[in-house]
Amino acid sequence: MAIIGGAGNPVGGSFTGPAEALEIAGDFAYAYSGEIQQNTVEVDHLSFTSGNYLFVGQMTFTGPIDITDIPTGSISGCVVKFNGVDLFNLKNDTGSEDMPTMNVVPLIIPAYTDVVVTVRSAASTADYMTSINLTGRIYRQE
Repeated sequence: MAIIGGAGNPVGGSFTGPAEALEIAGDFAYAYSGEIQQNTVEVDHLSFTSGNYLFVGQMTFTGPIDITDIPTGSISGCVVKFNGVDLFNLKNDTGSEDMPTMNVVPLIIPAYTDVVVTVRSAASTADYMTSINLTGRIYRQE
């Protein structure tokens, strides 16, 4: 049985699977998009509004991987947006051995900020999956 988060539970609930939202567990926060099929249009991997806290952590963008055929690869780009403003872009290339297949970047998210992380790929292939993971701590003003 899952532990229910919220009032009276300072550690949050148990993991229920990938979601676009930021999950809070005590002073920690995380968001896991899960594997999402690469596409030639921007696809939301994370989309949420932060609460009454400051998030300090890191975001991991994993490039397109076909787990059934590891030697092959593709190219994907990631856009991080706060309140509708494009902040920065990342690029992963899993097809070339001398390119990064994963990017890890520090990230600070202010309180009450709309956060959207999208991924767009060079091809739309059912076997290639991308993912975004966000992990860190939250700080509330007392």
